[in-house]
Amino acid sequence: MVPLLSGSLPASDLQRFKADFFKALAHPIRIWLLEVLRVRERSVQELQAALGLDQSTVSQQLAILRAKHVVVARKEGTTVRYAVRDPLVGNLLDVARRIFNHQLAGTRTMLRELQREARRPARR
Repeated sequence: MVPLLSGSLPASDLQRFKADFFKALAHPIRIWLLEVLRVRERSVQELQAALGLDQSTVSQQLAILRAKHVVVARKEGTTVRYAVRDPLVGNLLDVARRIFNHQLAGTRTMLRELQREARRPARR
């Protein structure tokens, strides 16, 4: 039996693949890791220092990104270095940032309007 997506459409393997990819990104620390790794590869220790997180948290989140093929690991002596697998992930983060900026711009506009409204004298 094929699982159904909302709207009663069957979920294809492609939609599941896409959803799994986005699930891999659906954690603040994983996004933060990708923002740091998009610049250059780093070790767990370097990521810990850059993000101010403990080793187990960084390793746990990297394991999820590795399992979903978002980052790759390369052994360098006794150190494992991580990098974003596809540089297009950086483009995706940039597009998401632009979308968020548009959404926040609308929120700022509404907030300014609310503040103006609050300053107006009450009508009777």
